[in-house]
Amino acid sequence: MRNRLKVLRAERDWTQADLATAVDVSRQTINAIEKDKFDPSLPLAFKFSRLFELPIEQIFFDDDDRLI
Repeated sequence: MRNRLKVLRAERDWTQADLATAVDVSRQTINAIEKDKFDPSLPLAFKFSRLFELPIEQIFFDDDDRLI
């Protein structure tokens, strides 16, 4: 699963640690998700969705999906 977390985070000038604090995970978890080494749980995906005020599908997508 691919994602736009790094771009969304950069648009807000947040560090990985800032984002981790906002969704209550470790900075290492954010790093692993951004590098496509770890897929977030559904509850965590919802936290990102609420935080960025975007549908989950605009943050996370399959390689075959296109961004909206």
